[in-house]
Amino acid sequence: MLRAKAGDEGAFTELVAAYQDRIVGIFCHLLGNQEAAEDLAQEVFLRIYRSRDKYEPKAKFSTWLFRIANNLASNSRRNKGRRREVALNPHDSGPLGMRPEEQLLMEKSGMMPSRQIGLKETQAVVRQALETLNERQQMAVLLHKFEGMSYADIGAAMKLSEAAVKSLLSRARENLRVQLEKHING
Repeated sequence: MLRAKAGDEGAFTELVAAYQDRIVGIFCHLLGNQEAAEDLAQEVFLRIYRSRDKYEPKAKFSTWLFRIANNLASNSRRNKGRRREVALNPHDSGPLGMRPEEQLLMEKSGMMPSRQIGLKETQAVVRQALETLNERQQMAVLLHKFEGMSYADIGAAMKLSEAAVKSLLSRARENLRVQLEKHING
C-alpha cells in the first residue's frame, strides 16, 4: 500500500489482485448476490484508491481493507432493507464458494459425484445457519474462519475490543451450534 501511496499504479493492481476474490466472497456471503458483491468490492477498492494519499500504516493493510468492507456491507444491507430488493438465486452464485486452492484440490482429488452432492448439501446447510446470525456475528465469523484474522485484527476492522470480538464469536458459535444441531439430530 505504501508503494501505491507513492504513486506506483502496479502496486495498487497487485493489491486488487491479492484481495479481490476474498472481498467478493465475503460480500457474496453477506449479501447473497454475486453481482452486488462484485459492485461492493469495486467500491472498496475505489475508496482505497481515492484515499491512498491519506493512508497511514497504523495497522495491517488487510485490517483497513476489511474495515472499509465491513462499513460498506453494513450500509448496503441497511439500504437494501429500505429498497426491498430481492436477491436472484443467491445459492447458485456460490457465496464463499471454494477458494482457488480448494477448487484445485477438489479437481485433483477426483471426488465422486455423490460426495460432491453431499458436500454441496453440507455447504448449503452451513450457509443457511450463517444466514441466521446477525450481521455483526456473520462478519466476525467470516473474518475469523474464512480470512483467518486474529481477534485483534477483527476488532480493529469492526471497531470492537478484543474481548467484544471473543464474546461476539462465542454467541455466533452458540447460535450456529443450535442451528446445525437441528440438521445433525434430524
